[in-house]
Amino acid sequence: MKNLNKYLKYSFLTLLIIGFSGCQKLLDLKPTNEQTSEKIYSTADGYTQVMAKVYGAMALTGNAGPAGSADVSGDEGFSDFIRGFWNLQSLPTEEAVWSWNDAGGIADINTMTWSASNGLSQQLYRRSYFQIVLCNDFIEQSSDANLSLRGISGADAERIKDYRNEARFLRAFQYWVLMDIFGNVPFVTKISRDLPVQKTRSEIFNFVESELKELEEVMLAPKSNQYGRVDRAAAWAVLARMYLNAEVYTGTPKFSEAITYSRKIIDAGYTLHSDYRSLFMADNHTIKDEFIFAVPYDGQKSQGFGGTTYLIKAGTFDDDASKMMPNGLNEGWECIRVRANLPELFPNQGLATPAEPKKDLRAWFANSSTLINITQVLNSKGGGFRCNKFTNLASNPSTPPNNTQQFSDADFPLFRLAEFYLIYAESVLRGGSGGDAGTALSYINQLRKRAYTDATGSSTTPDNGQISAADLTLDFMLDERGRELYWEGHRRTDLIRFGRFTSGNYLWQFKGGSATGKAVPSYYNLYPIPASDLLVNTNLKQNPGY
Repeated sequence: MKNLNKYLKYSFLTLLIIGFSGCQKLLDLKPTNEQTSEKIYSTADGYTQVMAKVYGAMALTGNAGPAGSADVSGDEGFSDFIRGFWNLQSLPTEEAVWSWNDAGGIADINTMTWSASNGLSQQLYRRSYFQIVLCNDFIEQSSDANLSLRGISGADAERIKDYRNEARFLRAFQYWVLMDIFGNVPFVTKISRDLPVQKTRSEIFNFVESELKELEEVMLAPKSNQYGRVDRAAAWAVLARMYLNAEVYTGTPKFSEAITYSRKIIDAGYTLHSDYRSLFMADNHTIKDEFIFAVPYDGQKSQGFGGTTYLIKAGTFDDDASKMMPNGLNEGWECIRVRANLPELFPNQGLATPAEPKKDLRAWFANSSTLINITQVLNSKGGGFRCNKFTNLASNPSTPPNNTQQFSDADFPLFRLAEFYLIYAESVLRGGSGGDAGTALSYINQLRKRAYTDATGSSTTPDNGQISAADLTLDFMLDERGRELYWEGHRRTDLIRFGRFTSGNYLWQFKGGSATGKAVPSYYNLYPIPASDLLVNTNLKQNPGY
């Protein structure tokens, strides 16, 4: 983000937007230090500083990371957006289990036994609304009228209008997150001290859809923006995701629309990167072919205990497995393991054996002497493989990490081309119009060819992992999404769409708190509105069951 990056550190130190605890502070938006909006927005450079904060808030938790001057009370250091989103999307599923009995209710996320006072779900809720606060402020301050009032015109004004479109996208994205995870949520699009009203999931869906359809007409063309900033393809990406899940959100399927928007991305000039592993390494910012939008992390400039630092350190253990698969960082926290269902999606549990090499090269697990089955949840030695999908090692030896190995340089891909091959194929299988079964099969086999081809270009199996039309079923699609997208924050949403998140027709260890897994009430398909918000906003109603 060349133009924004040079302002990133400065803006964090100078722009203090008040954090909040509940809606009343969420609405307390006027900065109280000397850096008032009149000063910050008085120049074109000031807008760039604020936009750096809008983007930076996706990766950081305060103005002085890794700790100090928190954005949101109780949120410092440990709960950037990616960490919070990943926890709620992965830890209650068969992908992962957390080993420590930390405060905040993370153990309850493990076992799908959370309540309305759960601190982990509250953290993401607050983080998403903080992001919306930043976007609302920027959108208002960058109106044509305000730019004219401040004498900003010409190329500066055009650049700021692009920023404004990007802020609208980031706000719409956060409303998609809130709609997906919490359902009916407070809705606010302008700076106000009035308590926000609660909108239904369908109403939020309609807002996000409308915003993104407007933005696809005015945002920068795909692949034309700076790395780490969004463009038109990001709008298409959220629309494709929303349409894939529209029946869950609104009761009305929109698989034809999912085909249309996934195809827009596929036809926009992106290509699959040749090496799956390098998508998740320290120099993945150099990948311009497959990434549509990634959240950048830099071990020197964006230090914190979330994001890919979290995924790498938490998934690393001080045993033989870690030594065989070094992570490029200075320690392992030994606190995230994978449940048996995930490695069992892969041939030979995703491992190499003395008799044969690993087949599906997307599998990045280590077992040492550890059993695949989880025997104890709150015990890092209680079974379960380790996951090394993200690493702070560089794919290119000439571009090693440029930090002290305390914090990760690996970026987190929010949208990449492979997901939209999968959305296209699933939407065709679900009866969407405008797609083609042969094309769907081709897209899946392209993913599998990459997965079954090593760095020398040699196939790991005689058939290159290819499947036939008869193999391409919805059950296969759920498994293939698990193989391609695991640990990228998709699994809870996928399992809900397939009717397998809360039901008893698909179980994993300690689902519902049972060692062998059990069904849980269907209201767990949504997280609760935080109890703290209900206390201060009488416009809100709790999700059923909580």
